[in-house]
This record gives sequence, structure tokens and C-alpha cells, in this order.
Amino acid sequence: MDIIYSAEVLAAKEKNLAIVALESTIITHGMPYPQNVETARLVEQDVREAGATPATMAILNGTLHVGLEADQLDALGQAQNVSKVSRADFAACIAQGGTGATTVAATMIAARLAGVEVFATGGIGGVHKGAETSFDISADLQELAQTPVTVVAAGAKAILDIPKTLEYLETQGVPVISYGQDDFPAFWSAQSGLAAPLRMNDAKTIAKSQLLRQEIDLPGGQLVGNPIPADAEIKAEELAPVIAQAQSEADAQGVAGKAVTPFLLQRIYELTEGRSLTANIALVRNNAKLAARIAQELVALKQ
Repeated sequence: MDIIYSAEVLAAKEKNLAIVALESTIITHGMPYPQNVETARLVEQDVREAGATPATMAILNGTLHVGLEADQLDALGQAQNVSKVSRADFAACIAQGGTGATTVAATMIAARLAGVEVFATGGIGGVHKGAETSFDISADLQELAQTPVTVVAAGAKAILDIPKTLEYLETQGVPVISYGQDDFPAFWSAQSGLAAPLRMNDAKTIAKSQLLRQEIDLPGGQLVGNPIPADAEIKAEELAPVIAQAQSEADAQGVAGKAVTPFLLQRIYELTEGRSLTANIALVRNNAKLAARIAQELVALKQ
């Protein structure tokens, strides 16, 4: 399978520099143009300023791209009918010569293929509310259980069943690490009210844990829950009735399957008068900076 590296990523690989993987669904499915491209460029720059090289993943015309050139990023931000690619359709998108934006699961796969060990995203998918009857569980969780990439996220999206998500990750043997606090973060809110199984206070310890897992030959990656910055946070108690209203509207309108998450996120955006999107951008940028530090520590430890 062909992989095309951006000039920046290729140079970083040749010099054995720190690299951070970034997803592309935030560009194609997260927000409108040009805000999507502007945000993606901000996140890439955050990675650079924190001492690493950004590698935004995407499938363009049937070829996996590890890092996007400026014109490619701009074109992807304006493209129509881009597939939202996960584990199930990753190979199919390439085989059919398609263009696809990578979800958390697909970005982890792309990172593994490219030899990139750290990935920054917004929030992972998880167990949806009512999954005991619908079996609606994100592929992100299974990917964390089998693909050796450290994923830095602001926890799981608050629209999910976070207790069941944590239980599922525990069953799959995924280390769930809260960065700098005991509470597991809940995306727009710094705290979910649930204790994280593990706590680590510095990037070096997180990197060392990843290397030790590889030495022991343990499968899968690590999830690092990085709380949203305080000045961008929407408190959980304020969000709870908003999420409940959005969920009620989704149920009333018969929204199901893959359509649930984008419906809920859009309604929460409307009900919070845009504050949820502002918070989303802040937390992604915050995660990019931490991921860059972890990637740097991995390079240093290996040397």
C-alpha cells in the first residue's frame, strides 16, 4: 500500500524528530469552511510550537496521506461528500480510490502504518446511551485495545455513557490515564465526576509507560484524558440539561445510528449559542500541545 508523506513529515522522519498524528474528520465533518481549515492550521501550529511535527491523516484519491500540504488541507476543507472513514471502511476507501477523512480509529491505524506513536484528538467515541439495546459502541474503543498508539483526548464526549465507556476500556485492558487530576475529563467539562483508573502528572511518565508496554509486549495503546483549559470549560451541571434536551429531540425525531452524534453536537452548539464549538477548539489545541510533549519524551527516551 502506498503512503505519501508531506515534505515536513518526511523530513521529521529522516531526522528522527517527534511527530504527532492528527485526525481529519474535524476538517470535513466538524465545522464549516473556512473555520475548519483555520482551526486545523492552528492545531498544526500548536504542535510545531510545542516541539513536534504535525501529521494530519487523510485518504486522498485512494492514497493514504501522512501530513497534508497547505493546498491539500485547503482542498479537503472545501470537498463535498467526503467519507468518514473508520476501521471497517479504511481499506475499502483506498481500494475504491475514494477520499476519506479519518476518525479516531482510522487515524490510529494510519499512525501505526506510518510509525507515529502519539495522536492528538478532541474526544474519543464510546458507548452510547441506550447501547444495551442498540449495541452502539464506537470502534475507537476496540482500536485502543489493539493499536499501539497513545491517544491524547479531553476524555470521552459528554453525550456518551461515560461510566460504561470506562468499563468497556477496563475490560479491554486499555490504560486510561487522567493528566494532572484524579477525575476523568468529560470533553467540554474538566470533570466527569468519575475517577480515572490512572493518574500521571508529566509527559515523560506517559511516554515511559508506552515504551514499557511495548517491552512487555502488551497489545493496544493508551488513552490520556487531558482536561479542557479552565477558561474554555462549560461546567457539567450547565451542560446536563442541554444534552438531555438534545437527546430528547433526537429520540422524538427517530435519529439513529451514525446520525446521532452529529445531530446531538449540532443541537448542543445551537443551544449553547456556539460556546460548545469554542470549547471544542480550545480543548483540541490543548491536547495537541500535550501530545507534542509526549512525542518529544518518547524520542528522548529511545535515544
